[in-house]
Amino acid sequence: MADDRAAGLAECARALAAGEVSSRELVERALARIEATQPSLNAFRLVRAEAALAEADAADRELAAGHRRPLLGVPVAVKDDMDVAGEPTAFGCRGVFPPEARDGEAVRRLRAAGAIVIGKTNTCELGQWPFTEGPAFGATRNPWHADHTPGGSSGGSAAAVAAGLVPAALGSDGAGSVRIPASWTHLIGIKPQRGRISTWPRPESFQGITVNGTLARSVADAALLLDAASGNHDGDLHRPPVLRVSDAVGREPGRLRIALSLKPPFTAVPARLDPVVRAKVVALAERIAALGHTVEEAEPRYGRIGLTFVPRATAGIAERVRDAPHPHLLDPRTLEAARLGRLLAGAPLRVARRAEATLHRRIGALFDTYDVLLAPTTAAPPPRVGSMANMSGLDTDRAMIAACPYAWPWNILGWPGVNVPAGFVGEGLPVGAQLLGPAHSEPLLVALASQLEDDQRWHERWPPHEAAADSPAV
Repeated sequence: MADDRAAGLAECARALAAGEVSSRELVERALARIEATQPSLNAFRLVRAEAALAEADAADRELAAGHRRPLLGVPVAVKDDMDVAGEPTAFGCRGVFPPEARDGEAVRRLRAAGAIVIGKTNTCELGQWPFTEGPAFGATRNPWHADHTPGGSSGGSAAAVAAGLVPAALGSDGAGSVRIPASWTHLIGIKPQRGRISTWPRPESFQGITVNGTLARSVADAALLLDAASGNHDGDLHRPPVLRVSDAVGREPGRLRIALSLKPPFTAVPARLDPVVRAKVVALAERIAALGHTVEEAEPRYGRIGLTFVPRATAGIAERVRDAPHPHLLDPRTLEAARLGRLLAGAPLRVARRAEATLHRRIGALFDTYDVLLAPTTAAPPPRVGSMANMSGLDTDRAMIAACPYAWPWNILGWPGVNVPAGFVGEGLPVGAQLLGPAHSEPLLVALASQLEDDQRWHERWPPHEAAADSPAV
């Protein structure tokens, strides 16, 4: 296997099982790519070089003995909000963090499938923002254009996959934090049903709005990683029925009714869809129609859904700040959000959580008529690195909402969504679109995304080699 950078997750697993490459070779090549790009892309917070090589040797012995597991010997990455035994979980924060005693459930399941966790990727502080920058680790940059952010908060995972450092990675999504960086780095990003991938050792994350998800260059790879990581711990609060999403890859989705939604949901500050992004999403809708589906403009009845998001998000931040070992080192914006979260953690939070059932009924009524909702993933292309770094909390919120008003409602609902690439704008900056469905609709969304991928061949396009070297990490 001459070029494992382009091979992808499924192809690496196949080549390992066939004896065409060793796990040690794959891990050594991945480590070399990470080392070469860390000064420019800065995708990783922590690299497990020695441990990963030892695990690769053990995988090679297992392969030689004839044992097979779905991802045996394949290197992957996880976001630095997930516990890996023996490593710290800093979640974008400054300070010294103790090593974790055991793997989080999602990491445990990846390892049970045979995957080798080669490192932990960068994320902004407590995953709050759609950029991956901070004093703890510097700025992570976009492989397509190093002056721009890969998004956030799973920006390190997105940059690592888009640049071919690893074939796939886990991220987490609390307001679009998988889908936004996937859109801005030309990737598939799956935000699954709440609870599909465990958040243990937390029974739920950020009052149930945050889920773990997958980033990959192809639909098949994103679905394969999702299946490997899926499953529940006994302590999980959300335990959806078991699905095997990979089976939907390549499956004919049938003739679907697609609702195209271009209007941003209610937000407290103005949000406007950039015309260049709108044009790309509309063009993708036209391709979907050309594949035989019915596409009509229709808007979900979101109402004032944003009023239910703020108590859950800020209460979640307050919980994380309470557990932080070095709160005095946190960003002032984080402390401000935590103060609001403590104020809202009583009756407002209870009201917000109770409202979810009503929102399911009202917004879910769209799916009485349509099978899938198509919407922009973001309202704008990826911003420049540093453009939101020194803002006040209010100005950060305004800029964040203006750029990313579309993704977060599905976190309130807990339902699945898939980012798919929608093309490039301006200086070759990627943008994306979301395929959104009702509860437990991952197989349908993946089948449609797979059909689109066969038509669009997104995964065959790579970032320009020079982009990773344009600017140093800061």
